[in-house]
Amino acid sequence: MNLEELFNQNKEKSIEGRYLTLEHIEPLLNKINSNNQVKIIGRSVLGKPIYSYEIGSGEMRIYLWSQMHGNESTTTKALFDFINVLNSGSEFADKMLSAFTFYCIPILNPDGAALYTRANANKIDLNRDSQDLTQPESKVLREVFEAFKPHFCFNLHDQRTIFGAGETGKPATVSFLAPSYNEQREINENRLKAINLIAAINDRLQEYIPGQVGRFDDSFNINCIGDTFQYLGVPTVLFEAGHFQNDYNREVTRKYVFFSLVTSFKALFENDIVNNRIADYLNISQNKVVFYDFMYKNIKINYDGIEIITNFVAQYKEELIDNKIQFNAYIVEVGELENYFGHYVYDAKGAAYSDDFTNFPKTDQKASFYLDKNVKFVNGLIKS
Repeated sequence: MNLEELFNQNKEKSIEGRYLTLEHIEPLLNKINSNNQVKIIGRSVLGKPIYSYEIGSGEMRIYLWSQMHGNESTTTKALFDFINVLNSGSEFADKMLSAFTFYCIPILNPDGAALYTRANANKIDLNRDSQDLTQPESKVLREVFEAFKPHFCFNLHDQRTIFGAGETGKPATVSFLAPSYNEQREINENRLKAINLIAAINDRLQEYIPGQVGRFDDSFNINCIGDTFQYLGVPTVLFEAGHFQNDYNREVTRKYVFFSLVTSFKALFENDIVNNRIADYLNISQNKVVFYDFMYKNIKINYDGIEIITNFVAQYKEELIDNKIQFNAYIVEVGELENYFGHYVYDAKGAAYSDDFTNFPKTDQKASFYLDKNVKFVNGLIKS
């Protein structure tokens, strides 16, 4: 199967970028609602509809949800790309629809999506509400779980640009986790199914992004939805869409999430996850916080009257302004910063730092400055 070709044929071109709300996906839901497959299954804190989309008639039931965190939209885009495959009329689509029943919640947290926040309108992280179920969105997710009785759950998220695949200097473009079901992080039959599935996905992704797949931390937290569903006996796979080089809109990462979804269901269809692949799973590099968006090396600064050569780093803040996401770079740390990497690295070779304020790279200050008075940086990058 040519995954590149499949993606190009089925990419949903009407949605792109990081800011994705109900207003963006409702036309798509109307378009694919050919046989009453779209339903309103609940309402958010602010009364926005929570939509589901169900397709397929197969015995194996697959439950997928995205944008539990409102500002994590990459997997939503990839989910619609995959839904386009299911509606393509291809031989592969027919196989999928006869083997599986897919139940999708494209945006679980529509209020957070509109505000571009992780939490919902009550400022609650829905991924810490799986036990108390204090929020309407959490209740909807759990009610569907209990009624649909899935055989597999796919918990779809984004992660920040700070994560690398181990300490290799490569970003964790896509990361996965088979959540723990107890404090001891033991592996039972259900968790092993998730582990084997992730190993199969990793095999495929290594052909495209070698060394850029991560394994998320498996510390047990029963308040997290993945841990809860694993505890309740359903194999659950966490997806974390991360950074690909220069892909801050995550259109490239979107493609690799799509590859991962297709590979998952192809492996399940072919019953290709029956082996014990714990060692292969554990060999996937663990997610580590080792990256900054910008790293400036060998900068000369005046520190209390003494000139020193040091480094500093800056990080983008994603800020919603006029319904668009603006990436604004702020200085976050000054120092040696050993064992850290930058997605953008500039070696100043001893050039002197200056700015319009303190002539010192101060934390939380915009990353706009000069080197040797003649090289100007604006919002982290050299101004041409």
